[in-house]
Amino acid sequence: MKIVKIQALRGPNIWSIQRKKLIQMRLDLEEMEAFPTNKIAGFKERIETLFPTMIEHRCSEGCRGGFFMRVERGTWMGHVIEHIALEIQTLAGMETGFGRTRETKTPGTYNVVFSYTEENVGLFAAESAVAIAEALIAGTEYDLNADLQKMREIRERVRLGPSTGSIVEEAVSRNIPWIRLGTNSLVQLGYGINQMRFQATITCKTSSIAVDIACNKELTKKMLDMASIPVASGSICVDETDLAKTIEKIGYPIVLKPLDGNHGKGASINVTNWEDAASGLLFAQQYSRRVIVEKFITGFDFRLLVIDNKLVAAAKRVPAHVIGNGKNTIQELINTTNLDPRRGYGHENVLTQIDVDRDTEDLLEKLNYTLETIPRTGETVFLKSTANLSTGGTSVDITDMMHPENIFLAERISRVIGLDICGVDIMAENLTQPLKENGGVILEVNAAPGFRMHLAPSEGLPRNVASPVIDMLYPPGKTCRIPIIAVTGTNGKTTTTRLLAHIIKNNGYKVGFTTSDGIYIQNHMMEKGDTTGPISAEYVLRDPTVEFAVLETARGGILRSGLGFSSCDIGIITNIQEDHLGLSDIHTLDDLARVKATVVKSIKKDGWAVLNADDAHCVKIGADLNCNVAYFSLSEENPLIQKLCSEGKIVAVYENGYITIKKGEWKIRIERATHVPLTLGGKAKFMIANALAATLASYLWGFKTEDISLSLQTFIPSAAQTPGRMNIFEFKKFKVLIDFAHNASGYKGVEDYLQTVSATKKIGIIAGVGDRRDEDIKECAAIAARMFDHIIIRQEKYLRGRTEEEIINLILEGINTTDKVVTYEIIPKETEAIRHAINSAEEGSYITALSDVVTNAIEIVQEYLDKENESGMI
Repeated sequence: MKIVKIQALRGPNIWSIQRKKLIQMRLDLEEMEAFPTNKIAGFKERIETLFPTMIEHRCSEGCRGGFFMRVERGTWMGHVIEHIALEIQTLAGMETGFGRTRETKTPGTYNVVFSYTEENVGLFAAESAVAIAEALIAGTEYDLNADLQKMREIRERVRLGPSTGSIVEEAVSRNIPWIRLGTNSLVQLGYGINQMRFQATITCKTSSIAVDIACNKELTKKMLDMASIPVASGSICVDETDLAKTIEKIGYPIVLKPLDGNHGKGASINVTNWEDAASGLLFAQQYSRRVIVEKFITGFDFRLLVIDNKLVAAAKRVPAHVIGNGKNTIQELINTTNLDPRRGYGHENVLTQIDVDRDTEDLLEKLNYTLETIPRTGETVFLKSTANLSTGGTSVDITDMMHPENIFLAERISRVIGLDICGVDIMAENLTQPLKENGGVILEVNAAPGFRMHLAPSEGLPRNVASPVIDMLYPPGKTCRIPIIAVTGTNGKTTTTRLLAHIIKNNGYKVGFTTSDGIYIQNHMMEKGDTTGPISAEYVLRDPTVEFAVLETARGGILRSGLGFSSCDIGIITNIQEDHLGLSDIHTLDDLARVKATVVKSIKKDGWAVLNADDAHCVKIGADLNCNVAYFSLSEENPLIQKLCSEGKIVAVYENGYITIKKGEWKIRIERATHVPLTLGGKAKFMIANALAATLASYLWGFKTEDISLSLQTFIPSAAQTPGRMNIFEFKKFKVLIDFAHNASGYKGVEDYLQTVSATKKIGIIAGVGDRRDEDIKECAAIAARMFDHIIIRQEKYLRGRTEEEIINLILEGINTTDKVVTYEIIPKETEAIRHAINSAEEGSYITALSDVVTNAIEIVQEYLDKENESGMI
């Protein structure tokens, strides 16, 4: 078997709108296509032995053991690999369960699709599943545990931490979109101007001054003391002289911890003699030159969590420990404790495995113990000096046991320090009494407190502490999203996108939009190139200045990664015509329609799909949507339009020369087409269709008809405003038209326009694209032969696997299919072809360059036009 390609889908996609995180693997079964599972001796027994838990896979049988039934009857290896990929992720602690396997048009080659929780783990699972299947086929041994451990390690390296992850999960449950910024824990919630950011448990609302105070343990202690909040006595030491003075002042026992430390690193507790104190100072100074030395307070370690100045959870923290039974050594007790299914690698479970480190050895040494010591029955042996969960500690929820005065104290501390999310560490006998009565003290205030101990305590009630964070970031009435209009289709996407952006900008919004020529923020080009995929969409949605997004969305990005947004308010399909067929398993218009439909299937339930009533595939898509649907048409007589009008529905039509909105039998004429520059005096019918789509979407959003009309009149097509979209350059003796038409439908649109143009000679500059079908290249050439008197063939780019000669021969075949006598010449380089056409142009000629690199073409023509304007002649 051979893996042809593996890709990760990250948004709504052709396989599922709801399941956004999918791996798609293109797998060639090679000789295994002839061997379903029932023809492989012993395969069923081997897979049952390796994966007994697969008994839970119901598969299409819909019952427990369903997958094994399929294996026994005979199923192909792509299907088996799908199930293995899902199962090994689950066994590694990442439970997931959606999968699909479909054969492509290439016999023996399958698309194996399965869900993932962590992308890098999913990619690894794809390769691992194939290797495991090959071992099962051959009957050879396979180290499954090594792969599972590798997957856990990948997950721990790339996953969001438990605190960050809990906030993201809460956001997702509220339908708040999120974007991970980089590879760490910095996360954006919401889109555009309504975004909020956080990293771990520090939010964009967190005061930097408050963080500085909390990180300066000396200043924190001083501020709390000034506010009459009980703190442990002590001071800062930098050498043994300071240490001796502090001990003389506060006495033993003491605690030493680095001033700038965290997670309990470098701490020594319950130090009772000078030798251990001096050693503890050196240990702490590995993390910070300045070391806090405080009186050791007996009692229990408590963590209080205050969010938005309200106490939301309290936990008693217990350091990692074992309890003796009089029979086993400490090492054996640790091993037994680590077998607890609640303990796992890193943050995968409620508790973390206990590892032996220097802190463990120091604590045992103080007891004159080693790892081989057998503790007494019932004896508690502490293995860590701090109670952090990340080092194997446990937590007990005590939120409901808090004394009201201690709640008041914690909430006051959050205001004294100024933190929006605040962790307060307390040492006391209990929190059921006020601290002033039981002698408890505040040890620290944390600016980025971990949530894990509250989300999943080892004892007591779990607390959804992420919920108040979201409440704080998005209080009632505050939206997290910005309006999104997504535009797809075969032709007209870019023009429709630009026109919509113009209308929206004229209505006072700061617009971000993506097109096939670049990303624009408030009409400023930020990135140049074909930016119609999910990465470009995310670029706009990340921008904190954007109030409204208009996103051109092409088939390539959808197939490659899915959509770059979770849902949109309005989705437009301009048309579905033959283009890019034969690529990426898209062989028919039905296949292409399925890809384009991804956009409109992602529309919110109360949003609108704007579809072309003159396009049969658009109409078919519209019948299967769960949102509002509105149609536009170039003909008021379109049967679907007439039916919708009789039902009182909203449509947009071109009637009597007007771009018109119809509501039932009522007509709202927006503007005469001849007054809309984009339509080239009403002669470019495909541009009228684009204007109808943009007008209908704008009207459905709620913009006033007079504002839409003004925008239609002020949107001037030009090389700057609509590069490569019917750009006309008027020389004194001839004209040049540059257009991006690159498929039969686009060519027909240009042909329709040129029929309205009078010229002594119509000259066309055309090329073929190597990855198109033979018939597509020939059809475009045939259309060119119909509309031009002379053709210049150029072919320097986009060979894509073909030779230049091969493409040119296909173009010549297409030209020769027509009865019209057309002259032609071959000039391979586009720049030379355009210069030759201009230099040899006769008076009254009309040159049309159908260019796939519009920037180069525009620059050359503009250069000639500038020279003519400067000198009065070429």
